[in-house]
Amino acid sequence: MLELLQLKHLHVGPVDLRVERGSCAAIEGRSGTGKSVLLRMIADLDPHEGDAALDGERCSRMPAPRWRRRVTYVAAAAGWWHDTVGEHFEDLEALRALLPRVGLPVEAAGWQIARLSTGERQRIALLRAMTPDNRVLLLDEPTSGLDGESTALVEGLLRQRCAEGGTLLVVTHDPRQSGRLAQQRYLLVDGRLREAR
Repeated sequence: MLELLQLKHLHVGPVDLRVERGSCAAIEGRSGTGKSVLLRMIADLDPHEGDAALDGERCSRMPAPRWRRRVTYVAAAAGWWHDTVGEHFEDLEALRALLPRVGLPVEAAGWQIARLSTGERQRIALLRAMTPDNRVLLLDEPTSGLDGESTALVEGLLRQRCAEGGTLLVVTHDPRQSGRLAQQRYLLVDGRLREAR
């Protein structure tokens, strides 16, 4: 279970939230309300007050790299530090098995990052975050650059992730996506979470 305990930074918070293991919570809200800031606080990437905990283990009592392997932020525009897709993955066989699940050919493992479209980068960044250590995915607009068919494939993979015990916190501007994926739905308004109706 992911717990947010009075998490606060700048104009966001304090936020308290519990997301059970194997479930998805979605956060909607207008641009600029702090949805990405909230995800970055949870990932311990931005300074903040309060704390987050995973199955009772507090972020503040864990080395940052260990926390981020377990609770992983996937930005809408992810960073890349190698020239090819495959260089970003420890297990190339696992990558090749997952690529078709998000509508990409197995050959994409050898592609140059520079040739990737926005949507291809989004899908590969998601796959990069899905490591054996990862328990929570913090997804910032994970399908914003995708067509309908690719969105359906990604959502199918995310539903499977939950079925296998993973936890998702998804920021989206699409209330239909929230309805398809999430058991808990929230709006971020004036820095506070409100249950969506």
